[in-house]
Parts: sequence; C-alpha cells; structure tokens
Amino acid sequence: MAFISEVNMSFSHYMDDEYEKLFRRMNPPRVVIDNEACKNATVIRVDSANKHGILLEVVQILTDLNLIITKAYISSDGGWFMDVFNVTDQDGNKVTDEAILDYIRKSLGPESCITSPMRSVGVKQTMDNTAIELMGSDRPGLLSEVSAVLANLKCNIVNAEVWTHNTRAAAVMQVNDEETGSAITDPQRLSLIKELLCNVLGGGNKKRGAKTVVTDEATHTERRLHQMMFADRDYERVDDDDFDEKQRPNVNVVNWSDKDYSVVTIQSKDRPKLLFDTVCTLTDMQYVVFHANIDAEGPQAYQEYYIKHIDGSPVKSDAERQRVIQCLEAAIERRVSEGLKLELCTTDRVGLLSDVTRIFRENSLTVTRAEVTTKGGKAVNTFYVRGASGCLVDSKTIESIRQAIGNTILKVKGSPEELKNVPQDSPTRSIFSGLFKSRSFVNFGLVKSYS
Repeated sequence: MAFISEVNMSFSHYMDDEYEKLFRRMNPPRVVIDNEACKNATVIRVDSANKHGILLEVVQILTDLNLIITKAYISSDGGWFMDVFNVTDQDGNKVTDEAILDYIRKSLGPESCITSPMRSVGVKQTMDNTAIELMGSDRPGLLSEVSAVLANLKCNIVNAEVWTHNTRAAAVMQVNDEETGSAITDPQRLSLIKELLCNVLGGGNKKRGAKTVVTDEATHTERRLHQMMFADRDYERVDDDDFDEKQRPNVNVVNWSDKDYSVVTIQSKDRPKLLFDTVCTLTDMQYVVFHANIDAEGPQAYQEYYIKHIDGSPVKSDAERQRVIQCLEAAIERRVSEGLKLELCTTDRVGLLSDVTRIFRENSLTVTRAEVTTKGGKAVNTFYVRGASGCLVDSKTIESIRQAIGNTILKVKGSPEELKNVPQDSPTRSIFSGLFKSRSFVNFGLVKSYS
C-alpha cells in the first residue's frame, strides 16, 4: 500500500508540473515598454503566469542593467503576475538605448524563460574560471591575508565581490590558473586552496568560524551573498550599543486579519539596488509578495509589501515578526557603503589585489566592501575603507596610500566630511608605477568550480 501511495503522489506531482508547463505555454509573458506615459521615467509593464520567485527574477534583470527603479506597482494574486516599473538610467534619464530596451523585451517577454522553474537569471557559466565563496568572521587585514594566499597559490582573481556586516564577512570571486588562464579543477589543488584559506579564516570569532564547501552550482553573485550572510545569521546583532540608530532602516510588520496578509513597510535612505535587496530576502525567507507599492523618487525610499508565507499563512508570532524585521534590516545594511570610497583603475596582473590590500593594511585601513572586476585587460576595483578602529580616514593616511599606489591610478571619493582634508590629484609619480596590474580579494571559504 505504501508503494501505491508513493506512485500516486509521484503521478500527481508529475501532472501538476505538466499543467504548469501547459499554462505557461498558453499564457506567455508580455512586456510593454512605454517612454511616453511618464514625464521623467520609462514605464515597463510585465504580465506573466505567476510562480514563486518571479518578482525577484524581474527585479534582478532590471537591476543587473544598472537601471534605477523609482516606482513600482506589483500584483500577483491568483495565477497571474502583473508588474509596472518606472525606471531611469544612472543619470536619471529615460532609457532610450535600443540595445537595452531590446534586451529587456527578450529577457522579460515571450522569448524569455522567466516562468521556467529552472531559470537562473544573470548567471553565465564558463570553463575559464573557478568560483570561490568565502564566509566567516571579519577582522582588519583579512582581505590582505586571503589575497596573499591566493597569489602564492598562483590563482588570478578575475572578479570578486565582498560584503561585511555585523562582524561577519562573505565573498564570491572567480579565479583562474595563473599559467593557463583556465579554471582550477584539480581536486588536490582545490583541497589545498580550501585548507590554506580556512587556516587564514580560522581566527576571530571562535563560536562562529569560517565555512568551506565545494560545489559546481552557478549562482547570481549578489543574491548568493545575501543567501550566505542570511545563512550565517548576520541579522543577529552582537553589539547594539555601537550601532547608530539613525542609520537603521524603519521596518514594520503588522497582520491584516481581514485579508490574511502580513503588511511589511520599509522606510530608509534610498540607494541603488535597494528593491533587489529587500525582494531577495523576502523570497529567500519563503515569503510570497502578493501586492506591493514602491516609491523611491526622493532621497527616502518607501516600500510596502503584502505578503504570506509560501504555505499560505501570514506571520504567525511576534518572534517571526521580529525575525522578518531583523532580516530586512540586515539586507538593507549589507550593501550600505560605509567609509571612504577608493577607485583603482590600472592594467591587470596577477597579485594586484594582494599588493593593494597589503598597502591598505600597512596604513591601518580596513575594507568594509569591495568590488573587483577585470575588463579588457584593465583592473577596475572599488574599495570602501575605514580606519582600523572604525574612524574616518585621515588625510596623511590617504596621502601615504596615493604616493604608494599612484595618484592617477587611485581616485578618492566620499562625503564632504571625509574629503575635506584629502589631498587633490597631483602629478606625483607612483614609487610602484610598474607594480599594479592584477587583483585578488575575499573574506572566507567555499570553493566551487564551473565546468
């Protein structure tokens, strides 16, 4: 009887899956792009068969194009998903580039796979790189130490992104072999990389140490960073006394009993990718957004979500409500760019990141966030740095770093308070003018190979 029951359940699941596929084929996604309906934004309307996670996939596509979502109206009751987004480019103008508009139509319209259960947006698998994910306790100089290990192991970092939040750190990077330029696939070498990185990451918080895993799964970098930090419980604050309450986003969760929804409202300072960060977290926490209203036309952003858990229930307890609030606060704070912004642009070479971060460490700077990219033989890296004790970076430190790296190679940006004592560009020649040409960076340990 148990065998018959299992067969019946499998058949039922198969029929449900086939019905969903048929429904999607009969109701393909529709996308309409309108540059006339709104005076100061491009309006994008998306209609599609509904499924869990589709809102995140649509937002992810728009965000990956570096579009700014100023307003959004979302409805996904029943089996249909309807969205309206007002978007602009980075300069606040309407989107008129036909290549971008065509990409949006293909990515969200009938030719897309946004309704496919196996959709993985924004991910390109490649034979050339090995993906490494790192996570664990943050500390000053950690990036420098990890970068040095990878450089010594003849690993060239092609791309990397690193976040730190609430004493925790996570990184996703793509590396290849220094000699061949190909992915690192040898099991013994991967094992050595993991072992040495774990040795570096083993310090700091003993109760919540580093983690190392090997996988060949390809993921979206920023979503993966959210997942890693969420799994590491970075939302559990360890020292609220040191946190500036004025910087904390205002998140509230109440139940609307008449409609069986929970209503989440968020008010915070607006910034790029804010909508992606909140939708990503709600999705990964297994909540479904049935309706939403987003307004980010001014310096402050307002987000309102009507949600239920994937099992159909609203938030059931005060403990669950507090967890939703804490997780959304953490999602917003992870990408907040604390510290002075340093932009490095120079010819790429193996070991560049190790050299640059060593100079940061020698000048008592700690990196709070980093984006490392390589394009056309050029390394374009962005670092957000603070003093080792969390204080602002003084002008003497910046002058020392720029003399070491090169005034024309390293650009300094930040708030007026941070920049008031920073020396301006000068023709001073770098004492390491031939040094800077590769990159490397991270904070913790999991290695995965794309093949």
